Amino acid sequence: MKRSAWRYLWTAQDIRRKLLITLLLLAIFRLAAHVPVPGADKTVIAAIMSSGGAAGSLINLLDLLSGGTVSKFSLLAMGVYPYITAQIILQLLVPIIPAWQKRMEEDPREGQKWMEKWTYYLAVPMSALQAIGQVNIFNATANNIGLPKVIAEFGWEYFLPSLTIVLSMTAGTMFAIWLGELISEFGLRNQGLSLIIFAGIVARMPSSVVAIWQDEEHRWVGLILMAIITLLTIVAIVFVQQGRRNVPVMYPGRRMGARMSMPVKGTLPLMVNMAGMIPIIFAQSLLTFPSIIASFFTSSTNETVANVATWFTNTFGGSGNAYWVMYFFGVVLFAFFYTDVIFAQQNYGENLKKTGAQIAGVSRGAPTQRYLTRVLRRITLPGAIFLGIVAVLPWLIGLLIPFGQNTGLLLTSSSGLLIVVGVVRDTFFSIDAELKLHGYDDTLLVR
Repeated sequence: MKRSAWRYLWTAQDIRRKLLITLLLLAIFRLAAHVPVPGADKTVIAAIMSSGGAAGSLINLLDLLSGGTVSKFSLLAMGVYPYITAQIILQLLVPIIPAWQKRMEEDPREGQKWMEKWTYYLAVPMSALQAIGQVNIFNATANNIGLPKVIAEFGWEYFLPSLTIVLSMTAGTMFAIWLGELISEFGLRNQGLSLIIFAGIVARMPSSVVAIWQDEEHRWVGLILMAIITLLTIVAIVFVQQGRRNVPVMYPGRRMGARMSMPVKGTLPLMVNMAGMIPIIFAQSLLTFPSIIASFFTSSTNETVANVATWFTNTFGGSGNAYWVMYFFGVVLFAFFYTDVIFAQQNYGENLKKTGAQIAGVSRGAPTQRYLTRVLRRITLPGAIFLGIVAVLPWLIGLLIPFGQNTGLLLTSSSGLLIVVGVVRDTFFSIDAELKLHGYDDTLLVR
């Protein structure tokens, strides 16, 4: 009888130790998420989030993705997203700067170490910039709706308090990144940052259930719809994430003594969604950037400048049909762009040529790369449209179900759900690989 290797999950000492370390570090992360930024007024943030409008929608979205740290204005309010942003920027710059591309091609292992080092360096100023932008957005938003500032002593006139706040928020982000690296090193391998983001999103889920439960008029209808929509979304995400186009490849035979074996037929799997969550994060970051810049000018003494800045804040603030339409097309375009960049770096055409492999009817080298790129772009189209729909799903639900706009009919944001499903899937495969690595194979027969 075939039995699963997962029955050894807790009895295998080494795997149990890794799981316990992972859970301990995640618990430390959640405890640190409750440490507030010095001088922050949480009652003002709560008032902004309940006020609705562009600003309220933007802050609620940031709060969902941060696992509730934004509503507390915690030291970890930015999570690990500055690190992810720095990583994306460097990945996009590699094919543009010849010296960097040459470094990555000559020695991929050393090139990867170099990339990781500079990602850490770039994450520090990105964290500081995002901290300044976040505080300014909150203060400007509070001012626009007639509330006191979230942090009263912030600005050039309060240099030392402002510097303390920026440094503490930057340190909080780097602390979260460090915890993620510890998980990858001593806990579940290569899952650290993903699990940090996952823990934040999952921690926010109970509040979604509470929000629907408090709506007495639509309580049971809301809970049932939440379960159905969440289940359908998870099924769709798994279906698309598992989607592959297997391109037939003929690998050359091997010489065994004086004999030559026959060529071997194989496949090269191309993913429908190679970009993962990156297009959603990138599109969201790009769309909110004008709001961050405009927030510096909303309180300008020049009425025209203040009005233009307010328009930018409202338009790109996360509310209104124009924002969601731009968000959808931004995700689709970035999905194609990021997939093209990453696939070009992998250079399958040259790699297949080096091994002597060939796609039937296609010349080796550059023609193979062009052929695979065309195939990948065709299958990326449904994946990119799916990502766009996932990104704007809360808006679509609000249009179709009016009361869903107030309570939200997703267990978490659709983009957050995409992260959760992806992390659960990757964690499952990681644990399964650990079990097999330690000799616990589910193919063993038990009499």
